[in-house]
Amino acid sequence: MPHDTLTALAEVAAGRDHILTGEFAEATRHASQTVRKNYCLTGECFGIRPTKCGNRLLWPVAETAALLKGGR
Repeated sequence: MPHDTLTALAEVAAGRDHILTGEFAEATRHASQTVRKNYCLTGECFGIRPTKCGNRLLWPVAETAALLKGGR
């Protein structure tokens, strides 16, 4: 992935360790419903398992960055 995508991810994360599903979907260039469906079917999306916090899914920024770099 281009450097621009990782820069955008860093701006969205703003120092946080996890991002919300909508932010994860935007970073991976998929619809948030696609991300939720993959999670419901397999417990992960693109090999990344989120942390549940109440009714939210929190996606790790470090693993998302590795995915965008092509490391997953």
